[in-house]
Amino acid sequence: MTTRRRPDGPVLFAELMLVAAATALVGVIAFAFKSSEPAVFADAEIDTADETAEVVDLDDGAVADRDADVTEVVAASAEAMGAVTSVEFRLDRDGAPIYIDEFESLALDSLIGQFTVPTRARAQLTVTVDGNLTTEIGAVAIDDEVWISNPVTGDFETLPPGFDIDPSRFFDPEDGWQPLLANLRDVELVGIDDRGGERYHVRGVAPASEVENITVGLVDGQDVPVDLWIHPGTFLVTRLEFETTIDGAKSQWELELDRYGESFTIRPPANVRTEAGA
Repeated sequence: MTTRRRPDGPVLFAELMLVAAATALVGVIAFAFKSSEPAVFADAEIDTADETAEVVDLDDGAVADRDADVTEVVAASAEAMGAVTSVEFRLDRDGAPIYIDEFESLALDSLIGQFTVPTRARAQLTVTVDGNLTTEIGAVAIDDEVWISNPVTGDFETLPPGFDIDPSRFFDPEDGWQPLLANLRDVELVGIDDRGGERYHVRGVAPASEVENITVGLVDGQDVPVDLWIHPGTFLVTRLEFETTIDGAKSQWELELDRYGESFTIRPPANVRTEAGA
């Protein structure tokens, strides 16, 4: 996916750092991410008029086959994930910091996002600034345009150079999840786990190129063992866990997937600042 970017990235970054510092001084948290609806979802709508939408019930009591062939399970999951039209995803990350900016000042802690075809996504990211301040940043992607929010004012700007936070890349059915599952190596069925219903617990090794895709380019150059939990009826992935190593430091990733098939309305931000300082 090609992203159009403005040439004044350092200006926006400086502003982000300044407003984040101001937030720390007055003791204000820009968004109550953990306890309320993410601010970037403020205009969220469920399109109940869309009769073609097939909302998936992942808590439907489906029973996993104890004798299932793991290669068949993974193949069915690759097909199912490639056909996804919408989903909500939640990422929690721990361990060594993973930076979303070239200045290595904004470390990704967690995010909640929504994706819908064709290539529309929004997310609210919890980030740590310079190792001592936690704040939130909104991101919206529609086709080849990506916007990032100012953590205090809430105004959006076109994603500047040096940032890797395109929310649509956290869930890309055809170029991310389908090849991830299709190219999984050394697969094994660990067991059947109860995670809001029975799930196939599958383990395998994801090639470096697929890891780079599902981490939005934040991790590259390494094959990674992954654990996946797959719904036995739909073969949709409901959870993914893996650990990456960068410069000898380990980082743990946990991704939950839910609300498959819901019809999210994702619009461009209404409050876009077209010029720095405007």
